[in-house]
Formats: sequence, C-alpha cells, structure tokens
Amino acid sequence: MPTLSPEKSVAALDWPRIDTDLATRGCATTGVIFSPEECSALAALYDEPDRFRSRVVMQRHGFGQGEYQYFANPLPPVVASWRSALYERLAPLANAWAAAMGQPADYPPDHAAYLARCHAAGQLRPTPLLLRYGEGDYNCLHQDLYGDLQFPLQLTVLLSRPGDDFTGGEFVLTEQRPRMQSRAEVVALAQGEAVIFAVNQRPVAGTRGSYRVTMRHGVSRVRSGRRHTLGIIFHDAR
Repeated sequence: MPTLSPEKSVAALDWPRIDTDLATRGCATTGVIFSPEECSALAALYDEPDRFRSRVVMQRHGFGQGEYQYFANPLPPVVASWRSALYERLAPLANAWAAAMGQPADYPPDHAAYLARCHAAGQLRPTPLLLRYGEGDYNCLHQDLYGDLQFPLQLTVLLSRPGDDFTGGEFVLTEQRPRMQSRAEVVALAQGEAVIFAVNQRPVAGTRGSYRVTMRHGVSRVRSGRRHTLGIIFHDAR
C-alpha cells in the first residue's frame, strides 16, 4: 500500500477531536503519523552534524539535562513537507486564537508566506530540531519563542519506543491561569505519534468572554535508555 503524502496524512487526521482538545486542554495528540522505519531514519540524523546549524547541551544553559540540535537549511524533505502541511491546517485555528485574544488575526494560509514575514523581521534561522535524552536527562518547563513573531502552535513527535527504548521521559505541559493555581497535563505518546500544543498563550472561554492562559512545556526525567524526539516549530528564529 503506498504511503500517503504529508498533505493527505494531515487531511486524514481526526481534526474535530484535535480542535476540541486544543480548545479545552491546550494540547492534542495526533495518533501515529510516522512509521517505525521513518522514526529510526529521523533519529539517525542526529549523528550527522552537517545537517544541523547548532547543538545545545542543556545543562550548560540551565535548560535541564540532555541535548538538541537545530536543523540547517535545507531541512530534510520529510520535515519540510510536514511543517508546511501542518501549518496550512493550523493557520485558521491560529487566526481564531489571535482574534479571541484581541491580536491581529493575519497568519497567511501558506507557510512560505509566513516564513517570508519571519525573514523580513530578521528571524532567518530554521527552528525544527532533534532532541536526544539519556538516563537522568530532562527538559525544564519553557517556551520556544525565538523572536517577535511567533506562530501560536507547535508539535513534538516521539521517535523512540516507550518502554523498549526508554522509560520515564513523559511530555509535560503546564497552564498558568489568572488568579488560579497552575494546571499540569502529562501526555503519553506512542512511537511516531505527535502532540500539538500551544507555544505561549491561548484563549479560554470564560463567563465574561475569552481570557488568556500561559502555557509551558517540558519533559520529565528519563529513567532508563535513550529518547529521541522531533520538534516542529513554525516560526523561524533570530
């Protein structure tokens, strides 16, 4: 059976559920979108330094423990294709969120047009990345902002097999609500599955209209093995 293109794969996702989960929780899982073979091929790129523009060792910066690398241009074709296809499906939701928060609802429907806007603002560096965690590694709660222009949604794809390649290392999301205690969400992913989540702020419907909550994400401590993930961020960086 032929493999679906990223565009067709994105169209085939359960978007009514995804949209509902994003509205109520600030995150949504996709189901498996990459095969085990695709996951292994992507994870193997980590050991090809010429594909990356920079490498970050988290403990040197107080980000946690572990490391990640940002891809250089041109991005691997599979990453570039999924990035564009997902952006086009998420752009209407991004505009709806912006309108609800009183911000300009002007994200263009085409990812190339949005990247051109980023580049005109001096955000020229690609942001998709591979992350590698070993035993004891973790990622502190954070936001991937990178500049004045930020697309409000991003995603992480788990490339390793939970329970076989690693244990622990759960994806964690927190929501800071006005005048309320923060809420945490722990997301269990299968190999090849992605979680879509809010980058910074998202609107929540209240009794007097929408209000903003602030989101942060991270990864809990890996207890054993090695964990690889792919991060797809839609805005580029300064």
